[in-house]
Amino acid sequence: MSAGRVLARAGVVPALLIAAWLAASLPLLLAGAFRPGPAVALFAATAAAALWLALRVPPAEDDTRPVTWRAAGGVFAVGAVFLVFQAVMASEQIIVRRDPASYVQFATWLSEHGSLPIPQMRWAFGGGDPALTYDSPAFYQRGGVIVPQFMAGLPMLLALGGWIAGTHGMLLMAPLLGACAVVSFGGLTARLVGPNWAPLGALALASTLPMLWVSRSTYSELPALVLLLGGLALVHDAQRRQVRTQAFLAGLAFGLIVLVRIDALRDVLPVVVFAGLLMGLGRRTGWPLGLGLLIGAGAGLVEGFVLSRPYLEYLHASLNPLLYIAAALVVATLLMAVALRWDATGRRLRGLGAAVARGRLPDVAAALTVLVVAAFAVRPLLQTVRREPRTADDRLNADFIAQVQRINHLPIDGTRQYSELSYHWVVWYIGVPAALLAALGAALLVRRLLRGRSPEWALPFAVVAWTTVTTLLRPAITPDHPWASRRLIAVVIPGMLLLALWAAAWAPRRIRRAGHGTRAVRAAAAGGAVLIVAPIMIMSAAYAAVRTEQGEVAAVRGMCDRLGPGRSVVIVERATADRFSQVVRGMCGLPAARTVPDAGAGDVRRIVRRIYDAGRRPAILGGAASDVAPYGRPVRVLHLRTRQDQRTLTKAPTGTWSMSVDVWMAEPPRP
Repeated sequence: MSAGRVLARAGVVPALLIAAWLAASLPLLLAGAFRPGPAVALFAATAAAALWLALRVPPAEDDTRPVTWRAAGGVFAVGAVFLVFQAVMASEQIIVRRDPASYVQFATWLSEHGSLPIPQMRWAFGGGDPALTYDSPAFYQRGGVIVPQFMAGLPMLLALGGWIAGTHGMLLMAPLLGACAVVSFGGLTARLVGPNWAPLGALALASTLPMLWVSRSTYSELPALVLLLGGLALVHDAQRRQVRTQAFLAGLAFGLIVLVRIDALRDVLPVVVFAGLLMGLGRRTGWPLGLGLLIGAGAGLVEGFVLSRPYLEYLHASLNPLLYIAAALVVATLLMAVALRWDATGRRLRGLGAAVARGRLPDVAAALTVLVVAAFAVRPLLQTVRREPRTADDRLNADFIAQVQRINHLPIDGTRQYSELSYHWVVWYIGVPAALLAALGAALLVRRLLRGRSPEWALPFAVVAWTTVTTLLRPAITPDHPWASRRLIAVVIPGMLLLALWAAAWAPRRIRRAGHGTRAVRAAAAGGAVLIVAPIMIMSAAYAAVRTEQGEVAAVRGMCDRLGPGRSVVIVERATADRFSQVVRGMCGLPAARTVPDAGAGDVRRIVRRIYDAGRRPAILGGAASDVAPYGRPVRVLHLRTRQDQRTLTKAPTGTWSMSVDVWMAEPPRP
């Protein structure tokens, strides 16, 4: 097998395997039968079919850009080093404070029970009591059950790691998915920029602080990025040889991103238009691409509305308009395809396209691209983005921003969103040279595309440009860093690096065509490589060797051992209830509830009596000895001292903060 074929397949195999696992797991989860035996058996058959359909056609190799084993080996070497390093540095976020631990607890329940929703187990507290509630952050109380927040895509992937190696297996899925993303990015770089640039592309992405950061914790952006990169690579391969099965699998990969992140509906809208354009032009790959996208996205929406409905209801203000936009775009795309196929309108539309290619519009579009980048750069001088709190969650978010402002010695204004700095966030992480090269690459490519050249870039450029602009306009995330960088790593940072790499490769080609010798060409290529990678590595150096969230697994296991079997756990302090309700329920295997804000000691004692009457032993938990002392002798069951991510608002993060977590328990005597 040639080096080119190996590198080409490396760019798509991770996405195919993830898509196969999701496709095999979702029906089982919907049926309440997500168990290791059926899941692995169904996955093996699905993966074998997907790999055979995608890889049975050899990739169309470009004789003008032969792939060497050095290029292919470089991509794999970067991926392997990244995997090992990240596995050593991986965090242990299982105490629920932010999304990674929520995903782990979601996956823990799936791996052990194989079904949703989560029962409240009110019987363990003597039945329902008005002083008790069962919800916590990322776990909604609905009627008599608990519904996890978020889509089920990532938890289903993490459950596989849990079946193999328990909680540590789940946590190590993050470095594995990150390494898959790095290798996939190298494969896509080889296709769109050139094989010799593939190792540099993999190294650049692997070195960015956001990639290092998300690959140490269980973030949904990781499988979403692998599916996106693999889908783009599959479309590239399908177009070169007009292979319908590859186009279908590409569409399926794009669509299944919705099963991982519901906001991916926005990111895949350009795929809808591209599929319609292919249909209208009579390409064999148009309908399969659209069909795969429809099936994958439909599966994600079914899971969302069946199993994650409270989460979608929480997002209704942004999700409902997006669903309407997507539906309208599908209709408009079908009309466009019909118009292109109909002779009367098709000739006019093709004539219009030819006129655009010959005219000045491509030059105008290139200039406008530069102006858009400049507008984002100067946006902080012209705008200050604020949002007045309207809900309880908004008020909590505003309070959190105000706390971070105090720590950062900034003016206190919890309504600030700092979205005007979004382009500056990207520059923090990829450096000024890469940002400038990306702008140059975007301007040149939009001109070439409108001239009818570089057709292989049509879909990648559309996805990168659309998602980058919409994300930078409205990041829609709490703006502390590195937390907010997760919004950039799904498309924006990889996309801008891809554009920067293309511009860096374009410069040596221009120098060669100008008649300069090999030495000048190599110097230009080396200079471009250094300009891209060096600032990234310098920026990430301070964070790269820092470990956070260590010791949580051992601390939680110790707490579960101290609680012992047969307990009904009542948590009487808010922060402890937020962090540990689902931890106790999922990892300790014990019924857990929390007291309502206005519950008093008399309410707790009444609940204690009902627990004893139900034949169980009560355990009262709190964050300090004083929280539980009224009910019995306080015993500290968890004591954790570790480091957490820094939180900055107006500059790049450079270090960590200390973190302390304590849990105290009292066992009330039988009344």
